[in-house]
Order: sequence, then structure tokens, then C-alpha cells
Amino acid sequence: MAIAIVFPGQGSQFSGMADPWTEHPAGQSVLHEASEAMGRDVVGGCRDDEALATTEFVQPALLACDVAAGRVLEAEGVTFGAAAGHSLGEFAALVAAGVLDLAPALEAVVTRGRAMQMAAEQRPGTMSALIGVGPTEAAEICEVAGRGDVLAVANENAANQVVLSGSVAAIDRAEELARSRGVKAIRLKVAGAFHSPLMQPAVEPIRAALAGIEFREPRFPIVANVSGRFVGDPAALRDGLSRHVVSPVRWERSMHALGRAGFDVFVEAGPGQVLSKLAKRELPGVRVTVVGSPREAEDFARSISQGVVS
Repeated sequence: MAIAIVFPGQGSQFSGMADPWTEHPAGQSVLHEASEAMGRDVVGGCRDDEALATTEFVQPALLACDVAAGRVLEAEGVTFGAAAGHSLGEFAALVAAGVLDLAPALEAVVTRGRAMQMAAEQRPGTMSALIGVGPTEAAEICEVAGRGDVLAVANENAANQVVLSGSVAAIDRAEELARSRGVKAIRLKVAGAFHSPLMQPAVEPIRAALAGIEFREPRFPIVANVSGRFVGDPAALRDGLSRHVVSPVRWERSMHALGRAGFDVFVEAGPGQVLSKLAKRELPGVRVTVVGSPREAEDFARSISQGVVS
């Protein structure tokens, strides 16, 4: 079997999400390092609903939890053949693959969160998930509903699930148009129009933060969000992260790239189960596991050793 580890991004957070990882030495180590790098207690902050509502805190906190999950799996003897991460989760994939060290990755993500929060305040917007359309029809909805406002496809999550991002007025029109076509539209609880041109003010601060960090060649393959393809060149990975916040997350392509490469076991490491549900719909032949606690990591490692992953 070939195992790919996938990491969730912003939107998967919940109160107390760091608590499970304090129960394992590998998880404790990551959370301690993250607290030192961030200058605040990550575990306590993850119990604070006000902190979890801010992009500035939640992004590095999610990165810490994602990396803790990956480190616990490795400590239990699980070996990965490839990795990918949804939006913010790509930073965790790069840490897992040895491209980035945790502390500088956290510092860059703190800058990323602040820059995105500032961009959202300067250029307000929102996001909406459309259920029942693919990227082509979603792009057509953007063209019709945009009317001169910013409106773009932000996440290509699955063949029938796309997230739009843009100004509030444009999102209002897009939702109305989608519903008139029988498409379900769900307004997301987000602080801004992420992965759209409205995030342009955040690009240069993020690029500057990443410029001062060492990027190494990955020790196993990485599928990048910006292209939905395998990327191994450190410079290309750095550039992709710099363009991340104004580019769509091509997650459907990422999943299929892993599937075509022969990865038949997906393990979602970190808070939530969004990526697992998408993988089950998009790749019905792939075995999918959620690891959100050390106990689940131990169970997964045991199933791998016994060759009985379901």
C-alpha cells in the first residue's frame, strides 16, 4: 500500500483542537515548540473562542495541530509516500516532508495570518460554497454575477463542490444566481475573501517572510495547491506559497494526482474530516482514515502493520 498524508486548512478549527496532542510526547513537543515560536500558549489559545475567530491566531495554531498529528503518526511508525495540504495545510505538508522547519514555518504563517487579516479589513469580502457545480459552471456564474466586482473561484474542492470568493455584493448575486439554477449555496463564516484578488495586499508581506526561510528538497513528493501537481523544486514551492492567497486551491486535481500516482491510502491528519469526505467521493477506490488524536494514530499504525486498513 502507498500512503499519502493530507492536512486540513482554515475552517477545520474547533475549540480544544490542540488538547488531544498533549497526550503524546511527539505531539507535546510540537505544541511546546509552537508556543515558543508564537510567544503564546497554543493549547490555551485553542480553547479561546475569540482567539480562534482571528485569522492571525488560528492559522499558526492549525499548523501546529496539523504538524503534531503528522509527528505522532511518524512516532507510531507510519511512513508516508507523499503529502498535500488544503490551503494553509500545505505548510504542514512541507514541514512533514522536511522542506521547512517548524519554527520558521510558524513565523511565516503568523505573518501570513496578519497580512490576510489586514487585507480583509482593507478590502472586505466573503466566501460561499456551491454544492452541485464544478469549476466550469462556477466560473460562468462568476462571469455573470461579478458585474465589475471581484468574484472568483477560490477552491476547486471536488467535481461538484466549488467555493467562490469576492465582494459581499458579488457573492450575494452569485448565490442568488446559483439557487435559481437549483444549486445549493452556503455562506461561509470567514473573515475575508481568501484566495481571490482581494487578498493582493497580503502577497508582498508573505513573499518577504518566505524569502528569509530555507526551503529544502522534499524527502517525499508534494502536491502543490496552486497547480494541483507534484512539485519538488524548492524555489517553485516557495513561489507557490507566495501566490497562494490570491490563487485558487486546486484540491480536486491534487487528490486525483495522488490517485493516479498509485497512492491508495489517504490519512487526514489534524482537526476535522473535510478532506476525508472529499476523498471518499472523488476517489471511491481509495482507503481513507481520519487521525484526530493519538489513539487514532495508534490504531492506524496498528492497522498498517497488520495490512488491514479499511
